[in-house]
Amino acid sequence: MKPFRLVSICAALIASYAINPAAFAAQPVDAPAIPLAELKAGQKGEVWTVFQGTTPEPFVVEVTGVLENALGPGKSLIVCQLTDPRVQNMGAVAGMSGSPLYIDGRLAGALSYQIQRFETVRYAGFTPAADLEEVGAKAVRPSGSLVSAPLSARAPSALDSNYHALQPVFAFGGLSPVVAELFAPQFAALGLNTIALGGSSAGSTASSAPLHPGSAVSVALATGDITLAGTGTVSRIAGGRVTAFGHPMLALGDVALPMCAAEILTILPSQMQSVKLANTGAVIGTITQDRLSAISGTLGPGPKMTTVEVTVRPLHGEARTLHFSVVRQQQLTPAIVASGVTQAILGSNDGGFANGFRLSSNIAFPGSARLEAQAVYSGPQGFAQGLGEFVSGLAGNLQNPFTKTFPDHVAFSIEPLETNPAVTLDQFQLSRTHAAGGQIVQATLAWRDYQGAAHREVIDLPINPAWTGKQLEVVLAPGRALDQLTGRPRVIAASELRSFDAYLAAMRDDRPSDGVCIAVVEKTSLFSDQTVTTPDVPGSFERIARGADETRFRRREAVLPLWEKHLLPGKLFNSIIRRPLVVVE
Repeated sequence: MKPFRLVSICAALIASYAINPAAFAAQPVDAPAIPLAELKAGQKGEVWTVFQGTTPEPFVVEVTGVLENALGPGKSLIVCQLTDPRVQNMGAVAGMSGSPLYIDGRLAGALSYQIQRFETVRYAGFTPAADLEEVGAKAVRPSGSLVSAPLSARAPSALDSNYHALQPVFAFGGLSPVVAELFAPQFAALGLNTIALGGSSAGSTASSAPLHPGSAVSVALATGDITLAGTGTVSRIAGGRVTAFGHPMLALGDVALPMCAAEILTILPSQMQSVKLANTGAVIGTITQDRLSAISGTLGPGPKMTTVEVTVRPLHGEARTLHFSVVRQQQLTPAIVASGVTQAILGSNDGGFANGFRLSSNIAFPGSARLEAQAVYSGPQGFAQGLGEFVSGLAGNLQNPFTKTFPDHVAFSIEPLETNPAVTLDQFQLSRTHAAGGQIVQATLAWRDYQGAAHREVIDLPINPAWTGKQLEVVLAPGRALDQLTGRPRVIAASELRSFDAYLAAMRDDRPSDGVCIAVVEKTSLFSDQTVTTPDVPGSFERIARGADETRFRRREAVLPLWEKHLLPGKLFNSIIRRPLVVVE
């Protein structure tokens, strides 16, 4: 063999080792931890992670040093230079969070922090092994199925600080890009960075691959036809307990979230933030802790979740249904459920909603408690414009501030309409503005269908002699608007109610959202007890009641319906018209 040929072969072997050390070294098994005091600048280490597929591979780093108390008292950060050529090009990658760092065959920590952006030499921060163990030990604590901790506001941008946790990118599967873009602001406000480039396959190779330190793992917020999951890396496994990420996911503390297998499709390099693209596999356990230094949980069955069905019943053809499950958290659940409903409306090839649709919901709580509602929309664009109101309304129905329970099942039915339900008001007038008790006042309502025919209806208003001398109006308004005029708040504060039954009763008390209500109302002051209103309560009674419970009893200036009727069911009417009415002797 010629000398230059031997040199070329040696160079190729050295290059292959730099790119793929797995060919020369096996991953440590059940590695003990190395104390921070033994870490020295210049030490070489291996970080194991999945670059593609499900098999972990190592890349080489060099210890720079330890930032003492960097994350708080007693919470230090190991800083390493990413010397491997592959990682120098992409930096610390979202999805590498939790990748275990081994030095001299011992576990030093887990990759968790990006040190800087646009740096000329790549560095990363690692959570020490002792902190991982601290969180892993908490995984054995029993945890319920309800995530009770509220989400904090969106975390500051990474550009606001020199280093930051590699926050997982939550990828949607089953949502079209259009729908994912609509919901991105909703989730960003909750602290979640979301993208539409997510996939799910419970039958993929990820579901059957054994889990090791360095394996990819996903934490799901939704599973099924609609998925939402953040992917990271397993740091350590001990007796069925899994510790991952090396930093908080959402900092919720005790949680009950599905742990899922994951398969890495590829890594998208970026100067801003490189990201792993992943397929979320089957549920393989439950994440029970979401803490400063890591997330942790146990292998086995997943947590109890709320099942969701969204059925589209087209005018022609077979009905189709989306099936998915969502975690039980008061802020996340409504947004995820709403995204599935929106996907059924905006994100399919079926269409058929241009003329509007009827959306029915049925929310089943444990036992026999149920909430049912129905709404009519003029079309997909009208629904998209009112998306915020839909999510807030859904949140009001799903949240429960009184007992530790959450809906078992939520079902939606979407039915296209043959004609657009929007109407245009042409006329609303009273036959007279002054009337005596026992007489009839006629209200004339004239309207036009959307691009359609003109209609006219005359409504008889019977005048009650008891109305004499009162300050009266005749109001024509949609049900929701009349709810507000009569003192019902858009959002009912938990302090105004005292039981789960009262909460459900308040949720059921809304007027119809379609059509229009005509009502004879009196201006008054309403005294409310758990949203049940009473007009003109004596001052002495009010003082006693409010002295006993200031938040439960309230007084509101509003109108009191003396007579009302629901008109034009199935239509959409947006005007509020008020006409004076005087009842004389």
